[in-house]
Amino acid sequence: MMTEPNTTKNCKTCHTHLPDLLLDSEYAAAHPEIAGHMDTCTPCREEFNELRATYALLDDFRAPEPSPFFDTRLHARLREEVAAQPEGMWERMRSFLLFSTGRSFRPAVAGALAVVLAVGGASVAGLHGFRGIAAPQPSSAVNDLKVLDNNVSAEQQMGQLLDQSGAEDEDPQPST
Repeated sequence: MMTEPNTTKNCKTCHTHLPDLLLDSEYAAAHPEIAGHMDTCTPCREEFNELRATYALLDDFRAPEPSPFFDTRLHARLREEVAAQPEGMWERMRSFLLFSTGRSFRPAVAGALAVVLAVGGASVAGLHGFRGIAAPQPSSAVNDLKVLDNNVSAEQQMGQLLDQSGAEDEDPQPST
């Protein structure tokens, strides 16, 4: 039987199956490719042996027994807390802010950040002072034509004024 060369992909696959190999003794028989890789790959085999030794130590571990007065002291503390004067609103808020995990604030913080992003986006986009679509500004050529048109109109008006004033200035010559 030819075994695959030890590659990173094979080692990663083997590492994902290590917990199953440790907990189920028949797992290696069901997956011969993992067992074959473990036979040929020294780092994977060492990892497996180290995990097996760790599990063996955990099996031998015994939790220490609590002190004989633990229950008595716990009940005394509980009675003191029940008998204590109820806290005021400010003290409850202070302790909540100091000792809470902040899970209840997450929706409010998310909403506030959404509002900040919307206002910031609107100001960047120029929508905060939106008054409709601005009329396009005429080009300089159009402005020049308007000035020339005004000049022609002014010249015509001046000509009419001169014609009228010239007719009034002409006095009939006195006959002698």
